[in-house]
Amino acid sequence: MSRLSAPRPASTGAWLAGAAAVLGGAALANHLLARRSERRNPPLGRFLTVDGVRLHVIEAGEGPPVVLLHGNGAMAEDFVLSGVFDALARRHHVIAIDRPGFGHSDRPRSRVWSAAAQARLIHRALARMGVDRPVLVGHSWGTLVALRMALDHPADAAALVLLSGYYTPTARTDVVLFTGPAIPVLGDVMRYTIAPLVSLMILPMLLRKMFAPARVPGHFRRGFPFGLALRPSQLRASAADTALMIPGAFAMRHRHGELAMPVLIMSGDGDRIVDLGRQARRMHREVPGSELRIVPGAGHMIYHTAPGAVVAAIEDTAGRALVSRHRDQVAAEPASGGGFPS
Repeated sequence: MSRLSAPRPASTGAWLAGAAAVLGGAALANHLLARRSERRNPPLGRFLTVDGVRLHVIEAGEGPPVVLLHGNGAMAEDFVLSGVFDALARRHHVIAIDRPGFGHSDRPRSRVWSAAAQARLIHRALARMGVDRPVLVGHSWGTLVALRMALDHPADAAALVLLSGYYTPTARTDVVLFTGPAIPVLGDVMRYTIAPLVSLMILPMLLRKMFAPARVPGHFRRGFPFGLALRPSQLRASAADTALMIPGAFAMRHRHGELAMPVLIMSGDGDRIVDLGRQARRMHREVPGSELRIVPGAGHMIYHTAPGAVVAAIEDTAGRALVSRHRDQVAAEPASGGGFPS
């Protein structure tokens, strides 16, 4: 009888070819899913190209301008979903901008998109649009951009409203955990293959943490374009912003006292993303004349769980800015001379 030969182990080349085929299939599937998400969630606004970067801008209303800058992982459309955009548009010219790499805006890889770089780009975009001295409203990572714009161009900002912001550099585990897709080459492989699936798996946990102690509201579950947020391109932007968050705060840590405009700092007392004491309360102490509003029972996504309070805060700050501007104009006018001409 002939002896049966044992099966030979697969060669290294065969394993590599199989792995490449699996990764290639995953990349193609994620690419197609991303395109489908973009078709299902078309832009709500218009496009503006500034310094070679195409930005998506949503605007509505008339009156004193208000600019809304979203946080990491979100997009301009999120302010519309929350109801804050439409409420403000009743009395203001409201502009919500997709920051580079988010929503429908581009993020060229030839630049490092620090808070300073994003602030410079958005400042130029607003100038191109003819927006004069807006109230700058930032949420979470967007507060770094709003703050940098106000510090670098104080004459072009009427006031600041900072929601759930990160201002003081601190050690953060999320920087270590979520920056992988931003790493050159390896990150590119990750974001087109496993990163969308992993992100989808941990998404429920992240949402609970972002909204806690409140529940994730139904309008957010039903209306947020999760497909856009899980695209490989936006995952890279989110990872890069995560890596640049601490450096962004570090660069401005000694400049908070320069702010002379009306500043309102707002946070939920249950925020589990940024520490209330180290961030909002400390920022309030460092900015002369600033106002601090703490919303009971609210978490990090304050404009979704307390939209009325956020709208009131923005409108109050816009009113303070108008009073302050009028006072400055009166003070700058030359005193009218009295008596008879000689």
